[in-house]
Amino acid sequence: MIDNSLVVKLRSMIGAGIVECKKVLEEAGGDLNKAVDLLRKRGEVKAEKKGERVTKSGSIHAYIHGGGGIGALVEVLCETDFVARNADFQDFVHDIAMQVVATNPLYLSPEDIPAEVLEKEKEFYLADVEGKPAAIAEKIIDGKLQKYYSEVCLLKQQFIKDEDLTVEDLIKNKIAVIGENIQIKRFVRYALGGKTSSCDLEK
Repeated sequence: MIDNSLVVKLRSMIGAGIVECKKVLEEAGGDLNKAVDLLRKRGEVKAEKKGERVTKSGSIHAYIHGGGGIGALVEVLCETDFVARNADFQDFVHDIAMQVVATNPLYLSPEDIPAEVLEKEKEFYLADVEGKPAAIAEKIIDGKLQKYYSEVCLLKQQFIKDEDLTVEDLIKNKIAVIGENIQIKRFVRYALGGKTSSCDLEK
């Protein structure tokens, strides 16, 4: 018999439905960490299956912070109006807007970084690996690039409400729970008297 407090705790951690949380806890023998891993793996599988489905609905959301000093606009897409109006989806969009304000990403994913920017970034790392064997140098550069991606790419950033998740993981979990493909289409961040940063996949 699974304790109801465990079910509630898992639901708050992952956002899945109560029935699904109870079922996966039973499969995991009451092990909370194992249950989380099982749900996340299922989320990845579901996300891959739904990743090609057309997203024609969604929501544009604004979040303002610091008494009006910093703000963000985000556009997040889903498949149907029904989901776009769903409170769980709206909360997710709000979280993405908060993430953009808090972390100031420059790109959505590593694939969106211009080649010339990436090459210049790699040049900075070359001095650190000078004289090292090629295989070790490659690993060091790759590690530094992954860290760079986690700083400037929204999908690779740690989620501000749960550092065990990246934003990419969060999206996969939401796809699994909501049952529709979800995509972040574009975002823009404004800082009073500062630079505006934005990412638009249509550009």
